[in-house]
Amino acid sequence: MSVCKTTCPYCGVGCGVDVKRDGDLIAVSGDIDHPANRGKLCVKGSALGETLVPNNRLVHPFVEGVRESWDSALETLTTRLMQTIDRFGPGSVGFYLSGQLLTEDYYVANKLMKGFIGGANVDTNSRLCMASAVAAYKRSLGADYVPCTYDDLDDAEMIVMVGSNAAWTHPVLYQRIEAAKTENPHKRIVLIDPRRTATADLADQHLAIQPGSDGFLFGGLLRYTNARDLIDSEWVQAHTSGAQEALAAVADLSLEVVSRHTGLSIAQLEQFYAAFANTERVLTFYSQGINQSASGTDDCNAIINCHLALGRIGQPGMGPFSITGQPNAMGGREVGGLATQLAAHMDFTAEDVDRVGRFWGSDRLAQAPGLKAVDLFRAAADGDIKFLWIMATNPAVSLPDSAAVKTALERCETVVVSDCVRDTETNRYAHILLPAMGWGEKSGTVTNSERTISRQRQFLPPAGEARADWHIVTDVARRMGFADAFPFESPADVFREHAGLSAFENNGARDFDIGALADITDADYENLPPTRWPLPADGRSEEHLPAFFADRRMRLVSVVPRLPDVDEDSSPSTREFVVNSGRLRDQWHTMTRTGLAGSLARHRRFLSASMNPVDLERIGAKAGEVILIQNATGRVTAIAEADAGTKQGEVFLPIHWSDCFSSEGKVSGLFPGVTDPISGQPQSKYARASIRPLKTSNWTYMVVADDSGVSPVLDSAVYWSQVRIDGGLLMIVAGGDPEVIASRIQDDLGEQRPLSLSSPKANYRIWAGDRVNCAMFSCTRCEDLPEPSWLESLLTRELPRRRWQLLAGYDPGVEDQGPLVCSCWEVGEKAIRAAIRDGADSVSEISESLRCGTRCGSCLPEVRSILTSETAAPAPDEQTA
Repeated sequence: MSVCKTTCPYCGVGCGVDVKRDGDLIAVSGDIDHPANRGKLCVKGSALGETLVPNNRLVHPFVEGVRESWDSALETLTTRLMQTIDRFGPGSVGFYLSGQLLTEDYYVANKLMKGFIGGANVDTNSRLCMASAVAAYKRSLGADYVPCTYDDLDDAEMIVMVGSNAAWTHPVLYQRIEAAKTENPHKRIVLIDPRRTATADLADQHLAIQPGSDGFLFGGLLRYTNARDLIDSEWVQAHTSGAQEALAAVADLSLEVVSRHTGLSIAQLEQFYAAFANTERVLTFYSQGINQSASGTDDCNAIINCHLALGRIGQPGMGPFSITGQPNAMGGREVGGLATQLAAHMDFTAEDVDRVGRFWGSDRLAQAPGLKAVDLFRAAADGDIKFLWIMATNPAVSLPDSAAVKTALERCETVVVSDCVRDTETNRYAHILLPAMGWGEKSGTVTNSERTISRQRQFLPPAGEARADWHIVTDVARRMGFADAFPFESPADVFREHAGLSAFENNGARDFDIGALADITDADYENLPPTRWPLPADGRSEEHLPAFFADRRMRLVSVVPRLPDVDEDSSPSTREFVVNSGRLRDQWHTMTRTGLAGSLARHRRFLSASMNPVDLERIGAKAGEVILIQNATGRVTAIAEADAGTKQGEVFLPIHWSDCFSSEGKVSGLFPGVTDPISGQPQSKYARASIRPLKTSNWTYMVVADDSGVSPVLDSAVYWSQVRIDGGLLMIVAGGDPEVIASRIQDDLGEQRPLSLSSPKANYRIWAGDRVNCAMFSCTRCEDLPEPSWLESLLTRELPRRRWQLLAGYDPGVEDQGPLVCSCWEVGEKAIRAAIRDGADSVSEISESLRCGTRCGSCLPEVRSILTSETAAPAPDEQTA
């Protein structure tokens, strides 16, 4: 059995993965030798093997919907690209890249655009993830340099988690924090988040601030430390500048003012402020709840200011630690994937432009920053961008104001998409579709949140005609006449040049330097172990303090906090609720990968919106019913979910659903394209919307087998949502006429007649030949829908000898475990509650009994929550007494 050591393609933790192949069988486990995860994997990483299936793979090039050869497709692409440049100039071309690309892919794409096309309109979906953190680091430290490592999570005496539901979004780091707290019970954890999420399970203090008020909270902390003479003045004078101006900017942020803007009590503020100021090894761990804001850069700088004022940086267990969302957002920034960077952490100064131009041998280098992501698509909608090449991302779903993005894609003269997925909302607008290699097929490097470069290695042959992204771009560059500058024959060739540029005329002046790897051999590249930068050729050690300005001082930045803008022109009803967005535990981005794994769909099967029970009652809706969330830019229909952890006046929506998986599920459509004025990062955590119930008279669960030929027509439905299960799809439909749906299914299946069982409350139909092709369970009330596990089982179980026995419905052989809690071992909520009632009175005893939490550990917060609720509730006999 062969073993390949590679890196997970999901979040920025950058977990090492061991892939074992035995023929067609692929087993995935954590790499115990990788410093990022030490053998741990979350449930998404553990299920990677399930995603390596041919479903919806793009395997051939297409031009205008017609399959073409690679030679023909690339010739068409190159001709249109060069004609666009000739007619409208390099500013009419845009590249939109992705944190899913490998560093080598990023490097070649950026080199072609900025170095030889001569324009800087190349940006990345990392703009949606890390741009504000980057801008803040550059303002404070002089470089895009994350000054912490995962070891600091172990060493810290206090960890402040801001805008991060790490228990779901970065589970391996969350478990590392949990293990460190178990080892040191005195370690203090503070969670700052408007919602009470799974991460709050670990917190000693949860500060449920008003959405978007983080700048007031940390500005108030800076003032508090100054007013109580807690600032380390000697350290500040020796290592920083700008302190007096930064302190003056927060002079009015008294406890009373901060309390009014954040919604926190003065007692809560004093408790947090005192703990932060009096703890030497304090680390702030922040993510998208901070970054995805119209004031994200200032809010990040407000955090960094507090660390600088107290000297809490540059030593173990302390510092401002931004946690990356995507697997290679940092690698993309290293090579200049953002429109505001040139390459190798160089900017568009005259010196840097000259330096990169000489290194690349180009006299046509871009001279100024290009359009950031949102502006890039606005320019396409306005007709200024004529040629748009999108690689490994789905902006029609992920960018804000998705209706405007759709307009941009419709109006752009040439849209090229390189992807490994055949059908996405973005691909539907592509004039040229190019099949790219996916995870397991491609080879290169990625960089994680702690600056560690890891290898992604190939262990599968390419699907169909798929090619590596760096190879595709190199071929286009050569066809354009730049063959001498693009001599790359392997990802190692690209990496060597990338490393060489990082060291070129550096001499310690720039933070990013991996010059020691500039002459790496092919064999050493193949075997490259996880390596943290900087790694200069002269072997000098990493700087003690991360100061990369000319004077080697860090900067405190003047920050005047502000709350999110409210559209005062809209009616009061459309501003009634604050919309927040984020990820689910078991899904990733727009589900083009995780949506292929049936095991990942059972934790949260369908698109739902989390609301406080008081709000649900106020708008006249019940949990399980359909609600409409709507504002001027978009609308979403979702199933209402009662969640006491969501504050009144707010609603939380997951980002994963698109038109491919739901009727109206694009949460990005509710966000109006407001961006941070410094970083250009969109505000994706705050919008205003109205919410009302949509009454429906019919509800249907449906399973459809793969290759059954059934394509349900649901245009009459008020709401539908679907997920992949073993053997096919599971759908929920609200408001559609079951008889019309059944009639359309019958048309697809021809003479195959359904088995049917009806009652006054429900109707159950099954179409089966050698297997079950389709099954429907319909009823008039959502509360009469059963747990769908028994329906799912029809697609994978052996058919009984007497087909009518399928109508038994609840098969005794199919255990109803309730909502899935542990995806690794398929343990449901009912089984956990039963174990508790049988005497398991701790998480460890539940885990020992049912195995839940013993593999990836992602479910442990939920298990603990169930234990708390079960032990707090009266026993069944007491409830009925």
